Amino acid sequence: MTVTGTNYDRSVDFYRRLGLKQIVYNPPDYARFEMPGGVTFSVQIDPDERIFATTAIYLECDDLDERVELLARSGIPFEHGPRNQPWMWREARLRDPDGNIIFLYKAGEARRFPPWRMEDS
Repeated sequence: MTVTGTNYDRSVDFYRRLGLKQIVYNPPDYARFEMPGGVTFSVQIDPDERIFATTAIYLECDDLDERVELLARSGIPFEHGPRNQPWMWREARLRDPDGNIIFLYKAGEARRFPPWRMEDS
């Protein structure tokens, strides 16, 4: 997954503060991060881009409530803190410095195996 940012240093600082490990350092154009499980996430920098948040980024974390509390205390603003959702997830919503929507969430087994999961055919 890749999102657009307008300022390399600001974007890198934000995603590193969220706890993502930076694995590609290519200023001023591109940064890639690794998340637990080996999934990668990238930021492509275009200083002239006007960003319209139309897609949400979901980052799963086992320690959601504690992480949100620590991040909020460190100055990262949240649109809302952890909330239980009807689809059996717990989510907190925030935005990166360019307005991209991010959800930190904890789903556990409900992510892959909700009660309404379709039967294998």
